[in-house]
This record gives sequence, C-alpha cells and structure tokens, in this order.
Amino acid sequence: MSTPVATQPSPPPPTKDVEHPKKPLLSTLFTRPETGSFAAAIAIFVFFFALAEPFRTLPALSTVLYASSSIGIIAVGVALLMIGGEFDLSAGVSVVTGALTASMFAFQFSLNLWVGVFVSLIVMLAVGFWNGFLVVKTGIPSFLITLSTFFMLAGINLGVTKLVTGTVATQNVANLDGFASARAVFASEFALGGVTIRITVLWWIFFVALATWILLRTRLGNWIFAVGGNAASARAVGVPVNKVKIGLFMGVAFMCWFYGMHILFAFNTVQSGQGVGNEFLYIIAAVVGGCLLTGGYGSAIGAAVGAFIFGMTTQGIVFAGWDPNWFKFFLGAMLLLAVLLNLYVKNYALNRRS
Repeated sequence: MSTPVATQPSPPPPTKDVEHPKKPLLSTLFTRPETGSFAAAIAIFVFFFALAEPFRTLPALSTVLYASSSIGIIAVGVALLMIGGEFDLSAGVSVVTGALTASMFAFQFSLNLWVGVFVSLIVMLAVGFWNGFLVVKTGIPSFLITLSTFFMLAGINLGVTKLVTGTVATQNVANLDGFASARAVFASEFALGGVTIRITVLWWIFFVALATWILLRTRLGNWIFAVGGNAASARAVGVPVNKVKIGLFMGVAFMCWFYGMHILFAFNTVQSGQGVGNEFLYIIAAVVGGCLLTGGYGSAIGAAVGAFIFGMTTQGIVFAGWDPNWFKFFLGAMLLLAVLLNLYVKNYALNRRS
C-alpha cells in the first residue's frame, strides 16, 4: 500500500500592477472651476492690450491690480460662502458699516484709532454671526436674510452718521493717534520697479492663497464643499453644517471689515452712502470665477481671476476712451456667459467621473 506524497502548491503566477489610465491634461483642465475665467481673462487682456495703448504700460497694470484687489478681497469670502451654498447681499454696505464704526468710535471718544479698528472688527463679526445664525435657525433663504440686513445697515449707516456728525460723512481721522501705523497695515503703498503697488494687492494675494489652502488641504474645506453640495447628506455623516455656515458668513464679514479699514485709512473719511450695489460685483466675480449659484463647486483662485477681469475691464474702458456706462452692459453679458460656461464645465466634469 503506497502512501500519498504531499506536494507543495505551486506559487501563484506573478501579477502585474494595474495601471490606471491617466486623464488627459485637457480633460483635467476642463474639470477645474476656474478654467473658463482664465480663458476669459486672457481674451480680455489681449483685447485691451491691442486696442488701448495706455493699457500696455506698467502704471496701467498697477492701476488694474488695485482695482481688482478692491473687489477681489471680499470676493474671496463671498466665493467660499457660495461654495457653501449661501449668499450675502449685505456685503457692499457692510464695508461702509465697518469703516464708519471705526472712524466714529475713535473720533467721538478721542481714542487711539486701533481701538476703533478692533471695535469695528467685533461689530462686523457680530453682523456675520447674525446673518448665519438666522439662516441656519429659521431656514429662511440667505438671499432674504441678508437682503434684510442690507436695508437695515444702509439705514443705520446714513441715520447714525447724520445723527452723530450732522452730515453724511465722518470727520477726518488723519490726526488721531494710531493713524500712521494703521495706514501702514491697511492702505500703504510701495515702489516696485518704478511702479507704485498698493498694499491691498499683497493682502489680496495672501487671502486667495489662504482660502485655496483651506479648500484643498483641510477638513474644513471638505466640509464647505459637502455643505454646499448636499447639506442633509453632510449632516448625516457628521459634518457640523450649522457651524460651517455661520463661520462662512463671519468670514465674509471679516473681509468686509478689512476692506472697510482700507477705505478709512486711504481716504481719511467715509461717505455713509457708499457701498450700495457693490455686493453684486463680489457675487459676479465669484460666479465668473467658476462658483455655481447652487453651491458645492468653485474656487478662490477663480474668484480672484473674476476680480481681475473686472479690474481690467473698468480700467480698459477708460484707457480706450469709451463711455463707461457700457460697463454695466458688460457686467450683465459676462454674468450670463459665465453661468452658461460654468454649467457646461460642471456637466462635463460629472460626465467624466461617471
């Protein structure tokens, strides 16, 4: 009787690493929200470069960058809020509210201007918290909540300024303590290659870089996209939806405060009726930059490019000698084209992923 001989199982054949096909570069670019705005920015730059001779100079570029930063700083916060699925129609007058608060508080109580600056910051963050809290607690669309805040702040700006100063503008604060140091932070300028650069351009670049890092490299960024894409699903997986939305409204308020400080220290006085209508510029800049009105999609870089398009257009029209009234027509046309392009890019991206 023979005994069975145990045999070792043959080793499995070597397997090759599965190589995942790489997406073509063009397809990758088309899935980025800022792609359309980059193309538009290049086209507009080439157009005005060829048409308007003053546009080709370095001083003109400095002017364009400053005009872009005046919109782009707040557009960064508005873009993050829109990615989170909400709007803020009070941003335009909030800028003036922050500037008025700092100016009148410091002047009326004869305080160092830095005290007024920090009091203004607290007031503006409270305004942002108020907007966000009402949105998440009442369920009323942010469009209506912030529209109400817009009217209230516009009335407060005019009424309180007239009551305190007797006019519609604040007093000149250039002689108050702390003015020089505060101006250096918020409204200084420096020469670079014979061209004057405003400090707001550097702050704008910093805020864009910070917002981009938050969106692409942090958990908070994932939460912002999730909240804007589907708040109910985000809440189901543990995302603090209410805190994220309130924080985003406070972020917009912070940006409004910052630019309000620039206005105060650049011009030494503030007109209480300013800011009305600027909220649409911030929203349009974000939309042109790739943010969807439905939320969950967009980028801070795209909003910066959208603001740069505005800067080029506002100055390009002047350099070309055109009637500036045509700028509003351009705004409407650009908004419509941006919405159509963003919808196409989003559908293209979804089809590539499926």
